[in-house]
Amino acid sequence: MKDFAAIPQRPLRPASKVMRLRRMGAAFPTRLSFLRTLMRRLSAEKAQVTRPVWEMSPDGYGHATYQVSLGGYVYTLVAISTDLPPEMRTDRVIATAWDTAYVLYDGVPTAEEIARIVASAPKQEAARFTARDLVLSRANKSVRLFDHVTSALKAGKQPDAAKIRETGYLMRTTAVYGNGKFGIADRAHIAARPGMGGPFMAEMLTVWLIRGFTHDLAEHIGGAALSPQIKRHLGIGNSTGLGMAPFLVNHPLLLDAWMQVRETAIARVRAIPSLDPDQIARIYDLVIRTAQHLAEWTVPDAIAAERIETLRAEWPAFANTLTPELMTSRTPIDTIITQSAQYSVDTQELIAALMLEPFGDLIDGLTDCMATPFTPVIDPTMTCADLTAHVQNDWDWALKTDFEAATECAQFWYVSEEKLEPRLGNRHSEEGAELESPLDIARQVKALALALPNDATPVGRFLAEAPAHRGAVRRVQTLATHAYAEIRDNLISETCLPIDILRCKLAFFGAAKFDPKSDRWTRITLCQGAPLFDGLDDADDWWLPVASI
Repeated sequence: MKDFAAIPQRPLRPASKVMRLRRMGAAFPTRLSFLRTLMRRLSAEKAQVTRPVWEMSPDGYGHATYQVSLGGYVYTLVAISTDLPPEMRTDRVIATAWDTAYVLYDGVPTAEEIARIVASAPKQEAARFTARDLVLSRANKSVRLFDHVTSALKAGKQPDAAKIRETGYLMRTTAVYGNGKFGIADRAHIAARPGMGGPFMAEMLTVWLIRGFTHDLAEHIGGAALSPQIKRHLGIGNSTGLGMAPFLVNHPLLLDAWMQVRETAIARVRAIPSLDPDQIARIYDLVIRTAQHLAEWTVPDAIAAERIETLRAEWPAFANTLTPELMTSRTPIDTIITQSAQYSVDTQELIAALMLEPFGDLIDGLTDCMATPFTPVIDPTMTCADLTAHVQNDWDWALKTDFEAATECAQFWYVSEEKLEPRLGNRHSEEGAELESPLDIARQVKALALALPNDATPVGRFLAEAPAHRGAVRRVQTLATHAYAEIRDNLISETCLPIDILRCKLAFFGAAKFDPKSDRWTRITLCQGAPLFDGLDDADDWWLPVASI
């Protein structure tokens, strides 16, 4: 076994730079992303996906099951397809009906269990589930592409390649629920199982199986097979909104683990002393692939489109710097990443992600550190003087913020009564600020700093008299030992764009083709380019996939 502790590495990029919202919002998937980790595991185990049940009408309504073994356990996706009237089809959280619904089941369901799931899953939140149900999901068709694909197959043709490239998926999920919601199993139920210990592994397995089901459903309706190249390029879409945004704020140690792993990986590849000809060729190939990926990535959102245009403009200039002299020099990747500072933040992060790709043997083992069983705790014995020093050291950006200014407290986070989902309101024009969720971390820490005595008083005694500061104390003490645990921006400022938080998290999932619909929700593509059920021997070469159709 490789001794990872002995592997050379350069210093990690400072958290003060990495943990700013704008840079987090420029994140790209990497080989450390959860989907890539899952695919490698399935490939290593030579996993086989079977379809024991297929009860579908000619029009594609009914149910099916898919079984796969991972880490010695069998998991079954139960997929239900229903006839949804067009007027009921919406990706918004207020939806009460969907084209398809899914449950990832723990084990092999009996006929009675399948019947229960078929009756319950289409109701989603309106139903209740059991501890044998690990993940609950739903998805809607991308109607124009789905109809085009099935119509083409019925006519004995393959679908139009341009239309496939334009959308990239047949369906998009609007929720993939795990971790005990609505009665399904808690994460602790499966966290110790081989292959399920990493973050969101059950959810990623569900998404990959759903993607395969969408292929099968289109082929069933169309009465013919899609080409392997088209199927490979058809991922699974996803619509994600504000409901996901507070997760990284509410799980600081998990955020720190994810970022530590990624930054350690970057630090390791920067320390590589020299590249062999195969590694150089691989980097050149990936640079070309990236250019094609950027050319195929088009979005209507003005801000995102401008960033993509900047990427397209800067990429040839970057490519021209990768001369034979540079690539054969000492520590070339360190030079490349250092010199990337001349480009936009988006290009910098794209270069860093690319430079990880050829070095799986060096960094893939780090993914074992992506999960953490720990939660933040307060050390009541720390002196207030030491706590003050931590505030001054790590939170200068918060202390400089004027929270009396209307612009710096313009927004407030809350949970909607109807859907129990996080929302963001305008403090100066909307009601409800009295129900604000405690995501105003920077404001809390500044208030703590103003209240703290700078002396040897134990923190526990201070909090006994001022318990309102417990949350801020916990955040400060956590950041003192976990440098990447905190988003270093004011999350209630008028300039806070939740889409940046969403993109950071979704990039760790393995998402690409970010397609923002506002600063509060986005569509993405998952599993595009990922192995098909019968192609797991080719499991790890689909970073920034491009159309080969």
